[in-house]
Amino acid sequence: MTTSGRAHIRWFRNTAPYINLHRGKTFVLMLGGEVAQHENFPNIIHDIALLKSLGVKLVLIHGSRPQIAERLATAGLETSFHRDIRITDTDTLEHVKDAAGSLRAQIEALLSMGLPNSPMQGSHMRVCSGNFVTARPIGVVDGIDFQHTGKVRRIDAEGIHRQLRDDAIVLLSPLGYSPTGEIFNLGLEDIAVNCAAAICADKLILFSGEAGITDSKGELIRQLSLSDIEALPAADAEQGTLLHTAREACVQGVPRCQVISYRDDCALLEELFTHDGSGTLVANVDYENSRQADIDDVGGILELIEPLEQQGILRKRSRELLENEIDRFRLLERDGRTIACAALYPFPEDNCGELACIVTHPDYRGGKRAQRLLAELEQEARSMGLTRVFVLSTQTAHWFLEQGFTESERNELPGERQALYNLQRNSKVFFKPV
Repeated sequence: MTTSGRAHIRWFRNTAPYINLHRGKTFVLMLGGEVAQHENFPNIIHDIALLKSLGVKLVLIHGSRPQIAERLATAGLETSFHRDIRITDTDTLEHVKDAAGSLRAQIEALLSMGLPNSPMQGSHMRVCSGNFVTARPIGVVDGIDFQHTGKVRRIDAEGIHRQLRDDAIVLLSPLGYSPTGEIFNLGLEDIAVNCAAAICADKLILFSGEAGITDSKGELIRQLSLSDIEALPAADAEQGTLLHTAREACVQGVPRCQVISYRDDCALLEELFTHDGSGTLVANVDYENSRQADIDDVGGILELIEPLEQQGILRKRSRELLENEIDRFRLLERDGRTIACAALYPFPEDNCGELACIVTHPDYRGGKRAQRLLAELEQEARSMGLTRVFVLSTQTAHWFLEQGFTESERNELPGERQALYNLQRNSKVFFKPV
């Protein structure tokens, strides 16, 4: 087998935890009309088929804004907007229905493919569309009558769940229906947020023209909390809409929203089946959680510290010793994986504490995670009434100096710690007031 072949097999092996994690979960995918126009759209459909085959329950919500614009331009009709919302008069509504129906049929056809020697071979997917969205008119706003433009009134969550239990993919168009038989043109984002919340979806996945949400320098932001969104200026109108949609979904109880590219092949699979993903995660809870370690975390901590023990950077700790001292450790976990740890050993009679085992996984260095754990343990030391913390280091002296530590003499250590000092390691001593 070639090196490349082994690499692919290792990658596939590493996806196993995510396959198990996602099986049986419900994902809502918001596909704007621009997605269907892009050359990568068939590949996205193939990836959707793969998710389905891996046991993920899927609700697809498609938009049709560019398709509507094309039809209106061909018909010589102009569209009026107010507050960036299309005013749908009677003539416009006919083109809205035509665009939505045509695109829905196109997606259903793609999901029905089963050609031999293609990614869709043997997929046999059933797609269900229907009147799952009850709508109401927006009405008159600022003196403007929006006519046939509406808002979501209710989502038939039980009807959608019934189809998902019957192993179907649910496909929703940007149309809603009233109890009086009217049809309304709805915003794609309005349907996506309300549907994801109503069916208690595990994820809402939003497709973007970019890799995800970017900062002022154009660099991809991997993770955002709700408070981060409040302070983040949108780079453009599309990003502003995506941020607002993700925020609204999280506020309504959707645990995670993920913004990924529809232009990049395999972005959906990379986002769902690799540690760092391909786009931006917006979570209504911290994606990286700091917490007190417990006995079940011993294996993850050993995995972090053993390479540094072998290099002589850390002193050797046996599993038995670590189990006995586990209550001294704090850790940072990312999506259930331990990516950093640190420990605090108090010496209350000397009003100080030792910080030890401050380690970050090599894949996650550079994100100030060690500084975060250091600050949390300093706060813990203060809460114990300690006035100073110290570290012993052989190879990371400069880092501790940068964190405000000062090199000190060995005889400043607590007597108990001096008795355990390893002369062979000859570690330098650093103190810091807290």
